[in-house]
Parts: sequence; structure tokens; C-alpha cells
Amino acid sequence: MLCGALFLGACQKIEQHQEPPKDNGLTGVMVNVDNFANSAQKIFVLNEGSMGSNSATLDFLRLPAGIYISDAFGKMNSSVGAGLGDVGNDIAVINNEVWIVVNNSGIVEVISAEDETEINVINVPTPRYIAYDANYAYVTSWAGAYATYEGWDLVDYSNVKGQVYRINLKTKQVEGTVEVGYQPEGIAYYGGKLYVANSGGLTLPPTYSYDNTVSIIDAASFKVTKTVEVQVNLKNAYADSKGNIYFTTLGNYWDVHSGLYMITAANPDSPSHVSDYATVSNICGDTVYCIGTETEFDWTGQVDHKYSAYTVKNGVKTPLTLNLNHATPYSIGVLNENVIFIGELGIYTYTDPEDKLEKIATDYYNPGSVTYYWHGNSVWSVQAGIMPGHFAIY
Repeated sequence: MLCGALFLGACQKIEQHQEPPKDNGLTGVMVNVDNFANSAQKIFVLNEGSMGSNSATLDFLRLPAGIYISDAFGKMNSSVGAGLGDVGNDIAVINNEVWIVVNNSGIVEVISAEDETEINVINVPTPRYIAYDANYAYVTSWAGAYATYEGWDLVDYSNVKGQVYRINLKTKQVEGTVEVGYQPEGIAYYGGKLYVANSGGLTLPPTYSYDNTVSIIDAASFKVTKTVEVQVNLKNAYADSKGNIYFTTLGNYWDVHSGLYMITAANPDSPSHVSDYATVSNICGDTVYCIGTETEFDWTGQVDHKYSAYTVKNGVKTPLTLNLNHATPYSIGVLNENVIFIGELGIYTYTDPEDKLEKIATDYYNPGSVTYYWHGNSVWSVQAGIMPGHFAIY
């Protein structure tokens, strides 16, 4: 009887048919993915959109079919009137869910990774970036800080310190906040601790200076246990598997370049400078990928910007050859060391009425593009949404 029951159970399991995902009927652009050799099902692209226009969108590349699908959230959630919202700032795949931080809308959107349908919406004031552990998602927040400019003068501001919000992954409820530095940006999790990059820029008069600190939070007690000075205007935060915590800075736009810095979980009080020129960055495994340019202080548009990309392992840079042509890299996504994606800003053309030369400029209002590079060589490019800024792998 036991054998019979086991056999019947096996037959029943075989006869069960899994329903195809709801997004199976979405159509898109066919692209070549022959060289991907990866177990990923989808590569999500979060398009930030233009501020104030509710134009953030979510695209994804379906694998192994090789179909790039635009505005998947909008197509799968037509009843959500405002769409994905105003300025998509960060994205993370957590289990079978996609968590999307939407800055100006003040929400964290949680959707299904399988079919992009909405699961929940969590309110967080001016959220920025996200990290997670087994039980919680952690979201940095400017906590409502703002600035109003007239010309070059800051005439009004709300100068509150930032917060990190702790959100239960199961209930989708906020279960606590902790105060960190001014205008926190990137956040990384490693070994029971959270590392928060504070950017500043709206701090107390008269200087309105940038913050230069990293707040270290013990995840169990959810309290700040240490504050470390690294560099001004910190941006992204990444942790590798060896306890190296990396931070990028955008510098002060005057005499401090953008750059990549590192502390270790074992000795966070001794930050080290890895490299300059890291205005765009991401991590894959234990490798940090950055893109920068030596002419980042030149805003005249008269310099032919030469972008370079490199990986960093144990503080040693390894150059990559990326044929970016005249593109403007806005983001980088990495599936593996040979499969790299570059998000580029939208481009418009115009003709100078005097010399009739066609000129190309970039903007933050037209659709951008995603270009796939194989071993540093451009393979294909597809149109994305406005300001393709963030990648996540499912």
C-alpha cells in the first residue's frame, strides 16, 4: 500500500501542469543572447524617468528567449493610474519579488518577479536605495529634506538628518527607523551590519557642505554603532563576499574627483582610496565595475570625453575595453565578466543654423537605450525608457 501511495503521488506530481506566467504574452524586440550562458530568467532595467512626470518604467530582457520587453509594469498593471511613479531610484530582486524604490513618489513598489504584477506599495518619504537580509529590506530615506534654489543661492531648506527604514519582507510593513547622516544614498549589508553612504549637500548653513560619513548599523539591534569618515558626497555602497565594503563618491564638482573607496568589515576605521573616476558603478560577485572620465569637471561640452571602465578585485584595477563610441553611459549592469550592459541617456539632434553641422546632445526627457557588450565589443542596442539607470537579475 505504501509503494502504491508513493507511485500515485509521483504520478499526480507529473500530471500537474504549471501555469505559464501572466506576462508570457508580452511582445518585444528579439535580440541575440547566444553567449549569455547563465541561469538567469530575466534582466530587469529600471528607467528612472523625468522628475515630476510620472515617467518611470520597468523593462526586462526575457531569457533564454532573448526578448527585450519595454514598460512591463505598465502593461501588467493597467489599473495603476500613476504607473510606476516619479523617478525610479533603485531596484532589487528579493526571492521571487522585485522591490523598486520610487524617490519622488515616496514609495517602495513590490511586484512579482515572475509576471510584474503589483503585490504591495509601501510608503517611505524620499526613499533612495535598498539592501536586504533574510528577513528585512532596508531603505535609505532623506526623510523629507529638500532645497529650493534661486539662481545659485539656497533660499529655503528642510535640514533633517536621514533615516533607514526597516521593512518586513513577509508582511511588507515598516517595523522601525534609525537616524543616520545627512541625505543617505547607497546601503550595503554584510555580516549582520548595514553600511550607509551619507551624501549631504543640504547640511547646515553657511556652507551647505557635503557629508563625508558612513553610518554603520547593527542589524539585530537596529542602532548605529559607528560612524566613519570616508570622502565627501558619497553615493553607492557595495559589499563583496570577503568583507570588503566599497563606496563611490561623486566628489564636490570642483577639486575632489568622483572615486571608489573601500573599508573592511574587520577594520572599518581605515578607509582606502581605490581609484578616481567612478561616476557610474555596479557590482557583480566580488568585482566592482566603474565608469568615469578624467574630464568630469569640464562642463563646456567642448571636450571629447573618454570613458574608461575597470574592475576592482582586492584593490587592484583591471582595465576593460568598452567601445562606447560617443555614447553617454548612465548606468552599467553586469551578468558576468563577459556580458555587460550599458544604459545610455536619450539623444536628440539639431542643426546649427550658422555652419549647418549636425550636432548630437543628450537629455533627460527622451527614451534612452541599453547596449549589450560581449568581451568589450558592442553586439546590439535597444530602445529603453527615459534614463535607464538600474539593473537587477532574476
